[in-house]
Amino acid sequence: MDRLAEGMLWYVVFIFSTTCHEAAHALAALKLGDRTAYEGGQVTLDPRPHIQREPVGTVIVPILSFLMGGWMIGWASAPYDPYWALRHPKRSALMAFSGPLTNLTLVLLAFLAIRIGIAADVFYAPDSISFSQVTAAVNTGVWIPIARLLSIFFSLNLILCVFNLLPLPPLDGSGVVPILLEDSMAREYLNFIHNPSFMFIGLFLAWQVFGPVFRPIHLFAINLLYPGMGYH
Repeated sequence: MDRLAEGMLWYVVFIFSTTCHEAAHALAALKLGDRTAYEGGQVTLDPRPHIQREPVGTVIVPILSFLMGGWMIGWASAPYDPYWALRHPKRSALMAFSGPLTNLTLVLLAFLAIRIGIAADVFYAPDSISFSQVTAAVNTGVWIPIARLLSIFFSLNLILCVFNLLPLPPLDGSGVVPILLEDSMAREYLNFIHNPSFMFIGLFLAWQVFGPVFRPIHLFAINLLYPGMGYH
């Protein structure tokens, strides 16, 4: 497939998946008592408010990451009231978890679509696996880009889920930790991780550890998708 066309598929999936992720944060916060993201227009599957809020993370970084590595990473954000989070650390943890959970749900939907395609003799397990080739089309024509789209959908949402669950600030995984703590300790923890310098350190560390952490998870997911194939 032409690299430009593949890049466009990656970007469409990235924008959709990131929008779902941030809309889930915003909706969860609203249901749990914080209207900040709702009033900021983030409870929506319209990507424009999310792109306007984080143009670097939703446009520049994804494109650069694809050009350099052949896959996309980036970010968006939904605003929240930090005082609400301190008053309700368990609620804020659920809000943080809602984004990665949404990406995991999208992975499972792609998984199901691929399995249905295999059962219908539309897709098959390819000889080699990559982020852009999780499944392959039996026939030519429209099924080739559909197989590529589902492959990217599967891989990208798994990337977003795993990366965001790393327990390093400012990633969602660090925000999920308070669900395991007593409220007083959770408040101390939230105050501690909100130091701006930790955000830069956290992102640097996350980028360093993500590759070694993600590769076996991706391989495990692929082998769940194709039992008995023994990809390695």
